[in-house]
Amino acid sequence: MNITFVSDTYLPQANGVATTLERLVNGLRERGHDVDVIRPAVLACDEAGLKVPSFGLPGYKEVRFGFPIKLVLQSRWQKKRPHVIYVATETPLGASAISAARALKIPVASGFHTNFQQYMAHYQMPMLEKAAMGYLRHLHNRSSCTFVPCSDMIRQLDSKGFENLRLLPKGVDTRLFSPKKRSQALRQSWGVREGGIVGIYVGRVAPEKNIPLVVKAFTAIRKRIPDFKAVIVGGGPKLNELKREYPEFFYTGVLRGEDLAACYASADIFPFASLTETFGNVTLEGMASGLSVIAFDYAAARSHIADRENGHKVPFGDEDAFLERAVDVAISDQGSVREAARIYARRVRWKKVVGRFEKQLIALCEKESGKVEVTSSRSN
Repeated sequence: MNITFVSDTYLPQANGVATTLERLVNGLRERGHDVDVIRPAVLACDEAGLKVPSFGLPGYKEVRFGFPIKLVLQSRWQKKRPHVIYVATETPLGASAISAARALKIPVASGFHTNFQQYMAHYQMPMLEKAAMGYLRHLHNRSSCTFVPCSDMIRQLDSKGFENLRLLPKGVDTRLFSPKKRSQALRQSWGVREGGIVGIYVGRVAPEKNIPLVVKAFTAIRKRIPDFKAVIVGGGPKLNELKREYPEFFYTGVLRGEDLAACYASADIFPFASLTETFGNVTLEGMASGLSVIAFDYAAARSHIADRENGHKVPFGDEDAFLERAVDVAISDQGSVREAARIYARRVRWKKVVGRFEKQLIALCEKESGKVEVTSSRSN
């Protein structure tokens, strides 16, 4: 099949959506499909593909919004018609892609990867949350179907009037993220003594990630374990402020690949306090790395964590329970939980996810355009 992805985020950006899209794109290519990627020009990349003008979110320029280019896309797709289009982000670029696809009667699916409507309050625009939800609902309902990463997100969107929702779980690279990447040299560079405990946070250092609760957890743990070390991996609009207020933490900046995997594996616990995830890839990455993950009971944690068996989850939004559990985990022997987390993560691989996505795209094409010849795809 000829498949086109449209997204405002892609590698080399470091976020869960970019990671997910890279896995899907490469996985489909490995299965023999021709995949085109349309994304902002600022995301420098050697591969071919249309790169569009974009602007950065005020105060957070790493977040890009592509310009609407409906006529450009129509011209491109008339010359080389995709079998199906996947729109991963809901910005003006994504909206124009859906309009162009509908005008050409090309099957188009969308992905609900980010709770943008919940971000409004975190960026001093709470009055816009209802309007944002209305916009998202209208946009997604113009596509043939919307892929959502977990069942509780499907239930939430269904209650808000979203239609034609499809489950597309996420996976994790258990070769990259592995306890085998643990580095004593790296731990020593953080000032960790033998037998010491390291807490790690991986993700955007941004208002929507509930960083203050992570800080409270690290501070509470340090009161019980004086030589406890906290490591912050990532960048974002709140990073400099966090560095000023908590110079005792170790800050790595944005990491990728083997460097990121080594940081995960060289830590011990991972308190993930975000309340705005559609999934939360870092939950599975932490589990695959053999960490004790503490998270609220929704999204990836609800789908993949069996409480006190392969990780820890507390009632959604209960900060006291989160802090209490984080301290308990830090001072207790978590060997069996961490081992179980790794064993579980090995069952949640991207190969199965890509195979499922491929079948769903083929079904969509056959429903809307008739039989699609797929001669190069390999079975899962």
